[in-house]
This record gives sequence, C-alpha cells and structure tokens, in this order.
Amino acid sequence: MKSNLTSIILKSGKDQSLKRFHPWVFSGAIKKIKGSIAEGDVVAVYSNKDEFLGLGHYQVGSIAVRVFSFEQVDPDFDFWKSKLAKAFAMREQLGLAANAGTNVYRLVNAEGDGMPGLIIDYYNGVAVMQMHSIGMYLIREKLAEALKEIMGTALTAVYDKSAKTLPFKADIKPVNGYVLANSPVNQVLEYGLKFNVDWENGQKTGFFIDQRENRRLVEHYAKGRDVLNMFCYTGGFSFFAMRGGANLVHSVDSSARAIDLANENVALNFPGDKRHQTFAVDAFEYMQGIKNKYDLIILDPPAFAKHRGTLPRALQGYKKLNARAFEQIRPGGVVFTFSCSQVVSKEKFREAVFSGAAISGRTVKVLNQLAQPADHPVNIYHPEGEYLKGLVLYVE
Repeated sequence: MKSNLTSIILKSGKDQSLKRFHPWVFSGAIKKIKGSIAEGDVVAVYSNKDEFLGLGHYQVGSIAVRVFSFEQVDPDFDFWKSKLAKAFAMREQLGLAANAGTNVYRLVNAEGDGMPGLIIDYYNGVAVMQMHSIGMYLIREKLAEALKEIMGTALTAVYDKSAKTLPFKADIKPVNGYVLANSPVNQVLEYGLKFNVDWENGQKTGFFIDQRENRRLVEHYAKGRDVLNMFCYTGGFSFFAMRGGANLVHSVDSSARAIDLANENVALNFPGDKRHQTFAVDAFEYMQGIKNKYDLIILDPPAFAKHRGTLPRALQGYKKLNARAFEQIRPGGVVFTFSCSQVVSKEKFREAVFSGAAISGRTVKVLNQLAQPADHPVNIYHPEGEYLKGLVLYVE
C-alpha cells in the first residue's frame, strides 16, 4: 500500500489522536507529502517514525484527511460493500430495516459508521446520499451499486444530493440527481404517521430523521396541552402532538415552502382537523406576544453555529430564544429545546439555556436530556459526532 499511494507524513507528536482512532488529520499536523496529490485521493498516513496510521481521503482545508481505515487494506468495491453491509446490519438489529410502521431511517452516519464524509438516509425504498468529501463523491456510483447488492428489492433508487454539501474550494461542479434508477415515491411512515418528503428540494436530505424518538416523546407530553412548534419545517413535532391529544397545535416557520409541506402533511394524517394552524413568520417576531398562550413549546432551530467563529453569537441566540419561551409559557408548561450545531457542546448549550432561564426569573426543572437516535451512532473515538442536544424542561 505504501508504494502505490501518496504518503502523508505527520509531524513528531501529531500521531497520538490517530493512534486513539480519531479519524481526522488536520492540515497543521502534516510534516510533508510524498508524491503527487489531488483532492479526493486515497492517501496513506504515517507517523514521523514511519509507522502506518491509516488510510483516508485527502481534502483541501483544515481537516486534510478523513480516515476510513486504520488497517492497510485495498479500498476496492468489496471493502466499501463490507462497510455498507455492516451499517445496514446494525439498522436491521435496531428493528428499522423491516419495520411496517417506520420506513425512514439513517443508513450511514459518516464517522459514526466508519465512513467519514458520507451520509445516506433511507426513504421507503429510496437511498439519498449526501457527500461531504470529494473522496466519497468520486465513488458514489460504486457505493450505489454496493447498496443495491446488499439491500436487493428493498432499494428501488439512489439519489445523490451533494451539490451544496461538497467543499466549495473543490474544482468540480456537482449536480444533484439519481445515481440508480428513479422513483415517484416520496411518502414515508414514521411510527405510523405519513409524511411527504421532498429530498430533491428540501433541507438536508429532505427530512429531519434525527428527531424521530424526540417527536415520539412530544406525543407523550402533549395530551390536553396547547402546543407551539417553532421552526416547524414539515411539521413533524406537530403531528405527533396532535396524535398525543393536544388541544391545539400551532406550527411556525419563516419559510412559506416549509409551511406548505406542513399543511400537506396535516391533510395526510388529520384531514379536516381544526386543531392545527400554520404561520409563515419570523420566530422571534412571533414569540413577542404569546404570553400564557401555550403550555408546550418546541424550539428546534436550524444550526445557529456552523463553525467555531460563530459560536459566541450562536450561544447568545440560544439564550435569547429560550429566555423568550420561558417568559411566555404558562405556569406548569413544558419546553422542548434543541441545538443541532456540532460546534456547540452539551455543556455550552446547557449554559445558554440555563442563562435564559435565569433571565426569565422562572423556576425551571430538567425532565429529560435528549440526543440523536441509535441510527445516528457516535463513534466513541470521535465525540464531535454527537451533534444533537436537547432538554425537556418544566417551567413553574
């Protein structure tokens, strides 16, 4: 392997994280590069003492190598098929791969499944791939073929949605489209509720699968409550609240397209149900005048911090948002609050939420601490993969 691949030699002392199986090599850790190199190439990483450390995809940027194997292997078709098969087998063990009531789940979760730079979400027969590295993008057809061999008739189409997720510095012009077959199907089931999913034009891969178990928990808390679902997107939390027996549910999002999708999904599950209303307005604007109107508020905003430079501003945003909810909610109300920003740690998010509670002057108690579900596994050697944080809070 060493003679056939470009070698990345690390500086003295910069090999310890890889020896602990952390899958990233930062550009500042590189001493020299032996051989020609292009973005997306498979490279072999060595210590300054010529010890083999791993194989990965090279990328221009702060994270220079994303390691996919700590063993000297041939990353051929069978290698990737084996990786995908292991990921699928785990979802089978979780009871997701053949579940009559839920046919949407995450099939590959990047570093969590040993495939950095690759996300695959499964939507009722359609696998939607989203690449975050050029290396993965270059083998997308190989991955699609391997998936078809593994999943058989359970897979009807593979859609690549990487146009906006690949590194902008890369000298390629990716176009979203089907890699394998095509599919008119865009309806999925989650715990028996129906959702229309727009993976071609919607956010992420089309649906926020990572909130599945948290939506079900909202159903548990919703009975007899007046519910506000902020940043509602397609309305997932709203419909679980309705099925849970909420008195009324208001869904708010600044995107008119998101509100249209939410209304479509209401019609699928609760046709003619007058308990649900939608509002296409700014979240902070809507929350100014809702004193004592709701006793269950869900705050699931988009990522306030996408890189470390925006972290201070993001924490202020979480503090302000949660303070507003605490100030407005009825006594005895419940707040579900989340952060999906990877750079916001659990500790920092909790501090921001607690600061918001202090500003409101209300007594607030933690009922549940929430995270991403099991089909979004976190590699124990890569704690950065634990991006979704949530709290369920009781406000006296």
